[in-house]
Amino acid sequence: WGGVKPPGFGATCHPRVTPPTKQHSFTISTPEDRLLPVHIALQRGIAYLAAMDEENRDMLDNTLRGTICIEDLEIGMTRSLRKTVTDRDIELFAEISTDRNPVHLDEAYARDTIFAGRIAHGMLTAGLISAVIGEQLPGHGTVYLGQSLKFIAPVRPGDSVLAVVKVTAIDHSRRRVTLETHCAVGDTVVLKGEALVLAPSAKFD
Repeated sequence: WGGVKPPGFGATCHPRVTPPTKQHSFTISTPEDRLLPVHIALQRGIAYLAAMDEENRDMLDNTLRGTICIEDLEIGMTRSLRKTVTDRDIELFAEISTDRNPVHLDEAYARDTIFAGRIAHGMLTAGLISAVIGEQLPGHGTVYLGQSLKFIAPVRPGDSVLAVVKVTAIDHSRRRVTLETHCAVGDTVVLKGEALVLAPSAKFD
């Protein structure tokens, strides 16, 4: 960040940045390439990064990692991440959760349901809220105490989901933080709810 902290990160609980899961590089493949001026090499590198597919660009939204101690939290503070839900995500969630409802896995079956096609597990989408809370707001060291959820619309394979978490109440004496949570696909809110967490503290952690 060039020595400048993002808003909301305190001096004691420093954020830690984790690079994207997938690493990207470009190759200098010919002897002539090795003699390229630096500015041309940089232009090629920038062009390569610009050509990354949409899924990988989405991953860049999720790279802010760290801890915001309760002493540094403020009402209205917001963090988010974006993820494109893939067929592989749905298959892996079905395997891990053992929820193999065919509405998630069988297109022919799902076409005859009210959804008219396959949808992602609701809890897969809700898991993105957990990712924001556990990685960003309040972040590392946070303990989940409760979460209410209302599922409003389906998420389908290929949808880009934005998960948003906002601080609505802070109980400093008990280290409890209440968070408004929702996920959206475009302008459509697909789920919403409220989370209660035990936040990390600079005094005790």
